[in-house]
Amino acid sequence: MTMRLGILLLCFAALTGSVNAQISAPDTLKTAKGSLVIQPVEHASLVLSIAGTVIYTDPAGKTSHFRGLAAPDIILITDIHGDHFDSAAIASLKTNNTRLIVPQAVADKLPASYKPMVTVLKNFGVTTQNGITINAIPMYNLPETPDSKHPKGRGNGYIVSVGGTRIYISGDTQGIPEMRSLRNINVAFVCMNLPYTMDVKEAADAVLAFKPRIVYPYHYRGAKGLSDVNAFKEKVNTGNKNIEVRLRNWYPQQ
Repeated sequence: MTMRLGILLLCFAALTGSVNAQISAPDTLKTAKGSLVIQPVEHASLVLSIAGTVIYTDPAGKTSHFRGLAAPDIILITDIHGDHFDSAAIASLKTNNTRLIVPQAVADKLPASYKPMVTVLKNFGVTTQNGITINAIPMYNLPETPDSKHPKGRGNGYIVSVGGTRIYISGDTQGIPEMRSLRNINVAFVCMNLPYTMDVKEAADAVLAFKPRIVYPYHYRGAKGLSDVNAFKEKVNTGNKNIEVRLRNWYPQQ
């Protein structure tokens, strides 16, 4: 190996390591349909890969965080706010074959040219894509008020079901009855950031009500910084030691 080639390879390795170091390493779970790969990205953004299908949820912010990840077959958008609906990120990351699953409020803001690739779901709506069932469920603030940041019916949380595995993505919500009454959830992604959603105590209480097998606190940056996810883990495991709380870095270096 020449010295020049050696230097180039070292530089490439350093660059690759730098990019990969920005986001958490993926987790892998076994399912009846093969491995479910869970890739935390940033704040509300995550990538799920299962049964040959890649699902991006709320891709927003720096698209460099998605560098090296497979392109999305499906993009789920929960709401209209910029940390969930980022039109520039969608335009950069989607392909001609990507399917967008969105609430009506998001569909209204998409370019007309996207219409053939869009499926609109209302709360409690359902669609099946690539053998994967996607249910839209409510996400909203309590108490319900006319000036609520997240009024009932505008945005969607989602349950993604494949091969007997059910994955809950909360979106921006509080510990609403529709969340607390969920059952048979294998993996849950639960928000906790004031004043936009709920605090750590409310999030833990809601999780103890619906008892997911695994829960990831995500979307935990609020107006006063990051929520205490360690306190969340302690509260959940004090109430139910059988719920596995997985803490991952959802705020990579910019």
